[in-house]
Amino acid sequence: MQRGGAIYIMTNKLRTTLYIGVSSDLIARIQQHKTHFFINSFTDQYNLELCVYYECFSSIVEAISREKQIKKWRREKKEALINSINPSWSDLWEKEIKYW
Repeated sequence: MQRGGAIYIMTNKLRTTLYIGVSSDLIARIQQHKTHFFINSFTDQYNLELCVYYECFSSIVEAISREKQIKKWRREKKEALINSINPSWSDLWEKEIKYW
């Protein structure tokens, strides 16, 4: 059986840093970021607690491919992607994800 996956973009309250990640369990992974589960990780050091973008895929392979694609983009293109679904850059965890 093939396992699905998701990519997501995290940022901090000032929206100065972006982190693109991939996971087979989006809810658990974002909870880890929000609680600073991995001490001294990149997301912990930069307080990246807001999920401003995500995409779901039917396979983790597809998700990893998309993550690699987005990571190559310049910041302006990443911002345009976020703005396409979340122009206010609100925390999608609070609006959508935690209620799945």
